[in-house]
Amino acid sequence: MTVPPDTSPRDDVRSDIIEAATRLLRERGAPAVTTRAVAQAAGVQAPTIYRLFGDKNGLVDAVAEHVMAAYVAAKSVAVAGDPVADLRAGWRIHVEFGLANPELFRLLGTRGPGDPSPATVAGIEVLRSRVRRLAVAGLLRVDEQRATMMIHAAGTGVVLALLETPPPQRDPGLAEAMCDAVLASILTTAPVTPDPTPGAVAVTFAAMAPDLPGLTDAERALLTEWLHRALTPLRHPHG
Repeated sequence: MTVPPDTSPRDDVRSDIIEAATRLLRERGAPAVTTRAVAQAAGVQAPTIYRLFGDKNGLVDAVAEHVMAAYVAAKSVAVAGDPVADLRAGWRIHVEFGLANPELFRLLGTRGPGDPSPATVAGIEVLRSRVRRLAVAGLLRVDEQRATMMIHAAGTGVVLALLETPPPQRDPGLAEAMCDAVLASILTTAPVTPDPTPGAVAVTFAAMAPDLPGLTDAERALLTEWLHRALTPLRHPHG
């Protein structure tokens, strides 16, 4: 049987494919999201998926973007004046999204380290911006990269741990307890004061260095190198 060529406008076909893949993912799980199954569900030929998305990863990325956009649009996400409160709000949204979309969360997590999902990359960039606000406020006791990776690892881990636990047996306070534990390990007890810890000063100064006026490129590079040396013991405290 010859399947007639797709006649719908390109955007409509793309949207239909994304909707079909999203439906399969929610109803039947990640193993069901094959190019053949999605093509059949969307009423298109399999080559159409490759033409529009490149490969299965490209399709999954489009599904992730679609689902995340819909999820965030349904939430009231406002940046708080307090950078710690802002970070906590972002943590809660991350956990809630993972629990609401378990199959998609697992599917994104199976991507190799050399091929991260754009959705994952975008999420980490949002996290970096929140961590930067903590650093500028003088609230970090570790450097920005370490803080970002600790929060990212803990957030991913707590979602996976909860997903592996049957809903009736889940600890409802686990995510908040994990957030508290991570923040306690990366934050100072208060903003930097006239008598701060040297590490907190270095972290704060490093966050502000790129925006300091009146420096040449050479001076800025030298300052960055000095701060890097000062922060090395924070990254490797037992080295």
